[in-house]
Amino acid sequence: MEIIARQSTPGPELLKALRKVLPMHCILADPEDTRPYECDALTTYKQLAFIVVLPENETQILAVMSICRELNIPIVPRGAGTGLSGGATPVEFGLVLSTAKLNKILRVDAYARTAVVQPGVRNLAISDAAASSGLYYAPDPSSQLACTIGGNLAENAGGVHCLKYGLTVHNVLRARVVTMDGEVLELGSEALDAPGLDLLSVFIGSEGMLGIVTEITVKLIPKPTTAQVIMASFKQIEKAGEAVAQIIARGIIPAGLEMMDQISIRMVEPFVNAGYDINAAAILLCESDGNPEEVADDIARMSQILMDAGASELTVSNTEAQRLKLWSGRKNAFPAAGRISPDYYCVDGTIPRKHLSAMLKAIADMSEKYGLACANVFHAGDGNLHPLILFDANQESAFAKAEAFGAEILALCVAMGGTITGEHGVGIEKLNSMCVQFQETELRAFYAVKQAFDPWNLLNPGKAIPSLHRCAEMGRMHVHQGQLRFPDLPRF
Repeated sequence: MEIIARQSTPGPELLKALRKVLPMHCILADPEDTRPYECDALTTYKQLAFIVVLPENETQILAVMSICRELNIPIVPRGAGTGLSGGATPVEFGLVLSTAKLNKILRVDAYARTAVVQPGVRNLAISDAAASSGLYYAPDPSSQLACTIGGNLAENAGGVHCLKYGLTVHNVLRARVVTMDGEVLELGSEALDAPGLDLLSVFIGSEGMLGIVTEITVKLIPKPTTAQVIMASFKQIEKAGEAVAQIIARGIIPAGLEMMDQISIRMVEPFVNAGYDINAAAILLCESDGNPEEVADDIARMSQILMDAGASELTVSNTEAQRLKLWSGRKNAFPAAGRISPDYYCVDGTIPRKHLSAMLKAIADMSEKYGLACANVFHAGDGNLHPLILFDANQESAFAKAEAFGAEILALCVAMGGTITGEHGVGIEKLNSMCVQFQETELRAFYAVKQAFDPWNLLNPGKAIPSLHRCAEMGRMHVHQGQLRFPDLPRF
């Protein structure tokens, strides 16, 4: 476990300047107050925050950013801290800027099917506010009860229903953003298109490196009148992977299509009593939603495909309570890991669906190689993997082995034609894996975008984009097709 060195008290000059623009209750400086901000949900990396501010409006955010620019103080934007890649981990001698107090739902427009919200609004609160109009906000990460829409924007969050309804980038129309130079930008539009470059899609998923969002307009969609889910059990995990490919090949786009292997099934079932088949090698959760006629047709078609693919047992939800119960196991997979392991490391990568079976076999081989169990949970419909590597941090070098295991999974994702992340972001966790996926020219392009928005490199520095020297050092002994990566950079 890595604990980054820290400074115990903030600089008096910074604190004095902040007290001129923020109420005292919006500034946290004592270690006992800042300790809850020392990490996000990637708890293996920690840094006690230098100072934490919780502005209450955009004007205060602008004032804080002006002070940090003048004093050359790095800023780490933070939402609810539910991220899993270390994106909200403080940086040494930096300031954490939390948007938690900007938590108002400003407007719900049932006719336009939009909601205008501040970044500190919880994901699920948007759907709750729109429910009386028969509408809801589609992206549903497992942490939706706690995570905020600003953090969702920063990480381009998804969820179990993103196969049909898309990620955050597909459900946000507009964002109001404060940049490091004090400019306020309006990105996107509530219309079908916006003038100029599509900077909204650049900003979404930028992990707090380009600006701080202060207002967001999201799309709302009608709540389906009916939803049913099939739980399909398989005695062979390869058959489950083949079933996923067959469902998509037949032109069916389920509302959700998730896979869990036997370790995760047996981990989750005693935790939630969802009715999972603990003897199955894998289960699939296949959901259809819409009007009763189309749901009935989808369920019938998917049931036949699953049986033809070798499913040993099918359970179809007959009530909304049963549907939610079947989903509860999948959504509680991460907390359930605590029942069987002191610690876990969640890897997030994406592969083409056709390689699901091969990836699962490879992970099983890696599990034996590293001597660590791994519970596999997949957004199977879009190939997004969430292997949970189980370890005990009290054992010497256990986390180092877990990291190496995870890095090997991500390298294989790239080799299979996939990517090192699906929805958790890069943060500090996947910096080395970025060196595996991208070449020097690509990394320089990423830096150019960062430079355009933040020439001072003060917003979330050291995250998401690895330095070229880091990649050169990492690739010093790695030869690919006879060529060293970044050969023009010095080797140390």
